[in-house]
Amino acid sequence: MSSAQKVQFSLTDGVGVLTLDDGKANAFNPELFSEVNATLDQAEKEADVLVIAGRPGRFSAGFDLANVTSSVDAARASMKLGGELLMRVYGFPKPVVVACTGHAVALGALLLLAGSHRVGARGAFKIGLNEVSIGLMLPKFGTKLAQERLSKRHLQRAVCLSTIYGPDEAVDVGFLDELAEPEQVVSRAIEVAKGYTSLHALAYNQTQANLRKDLIKDVLASIDEELKGMELPSP
Repeated sequence: MSSAQKVQFSLTDGVGVLTLDDGKANAFNPELFSEVNATLDQAEKEADVLVIAGRPGRFSAGFDLANVTSSVDAARASMKLGGELLMRVYGFPKPVVVACTGHAVALGALLLLAGSHRVGARGAFKIGLNEVSIGLMLPKFGTKLAQERLSKRHLQRAVCLSTIYGPDEAVDVGFLDELAEPEQVVSRAIEVAKGYTSLHALAYNQTQANLRKDLIKDVLASIDEELKGMELPSP
């Protein structure tokens, strides 16, 4: 594996582990999107259950803002890649356990919402959707996932008011399902994933599709038209 690669994949006893590690904040740009999608291709063929993990202290800072703010066209292209990735994870034919190893904001927080089960690291970490606070519209792929996965008590604050939460609050809000110590969050996610290997694969896939296919179809059908109206924040 080249040292330039930002995504690693391992497979043990049917559990695939996709680890994001760009050495920084795991911010998504076209290169990282491409690596993640290629790894998801491999996981879909080889794994029974998938774990998505970040690097210690950082799950993902979301979109690479240098790329997103470089031009409207770049922003629209990145947002489309992000929406498509989220829908792919949300509709993945195998259970997806997310190991939130630290900070998870914007697209990073949305990846939590796309998972089947989310294990977060305890600590002084920030989790939430900060798009509105930095002048970016949260597209339908974000608002729809939030409506599906977040507590209605917190929905307005989390989505429209850009409230950022600590891990304990994030469990109550709906970004996470449980917490573990930072050094144990990945091993706990793998433990949870192993428990899902006993599920009937076809039954899971069909039931998952029945639960999530309408949202996925709606988002993908409207993403291009919605992003036409996207503008960059004022300087």
